[in-house]
Amino acid sequence: MKSILLIGLGRFGRHIAQKLNELRHEVLAVDIAESRVQSVLEYVTDAQIGDSTNYEFMSSLGVRNFDVCIVAIGDNFQSSLETTSLLSELGAVKVVSRASSDVHEKFLLKNGADEVIYPEKQLGIWTAIRFSANHVFDYIELDGEYSIFEVTIPEKWIGKTVGMLDIRKKYGINILALKKGTEVKPDIMSDTVLDGNYNMLVLGTDSAIQKCFRI
Repeated sequence: MKSILLIGLGRFGRHIAQKLNELRHEVLAVDIAESRVQSVLEYVTDAQIGDSTNYEFMSSLGVRNFDVCIVAIGDNFQSSLETTSLLSELGAVKVVSRASSDVHEKFLLKNGADEVIYPEKQLGIWTAIRFSANHVFDYIELDGEYSIFEVTIPEKWIGKTVGMLDIRKKYGINILALKKGTEVKPDIMSDTVLDGNYNMLVLGTDSAIQKCFRI
């Protein structure tokens, strides 16, 4: 369980609060609007109404005591930037901030953000990859080069073992798990037989995966 400071309770911040509640983390939620604070009370440990660009208010929160500080402000970039900078100045352990453009992302990283979330860009990339290929079911980018894809098992691979296919040597791709609905089988061995009723979770460079599965 982690202690998290969540600043900005619009739709994006509210979804974060709901998920953190499901994951049983301790959350202090902050927003300048009382109505937004009221809307997340059932999901958070504590909530406060306040201006996150105000030094005295932010100092009172004890930001050093949180494992992560998330700046989810999306409708006012100046406030997001000032809040991010202030958290860094006050000694926050880790600051994760939301960006709404490439320029915003660069400014946030230069002004105290340890990591930047760019939801529209990330979801746009996911949507393009997910729905432009019939056999891709999910996609997670790990960095600028490597990704995890959930793909259907090619028909010619069904009934064969992982060792027989040797795609690690041929393509530089690792099969991480087999997946069917919510069921995941992570123990992949060389003698694991590929069952056509499952999808595969594969790890590799984007170019290798695209070449192997013709994405």
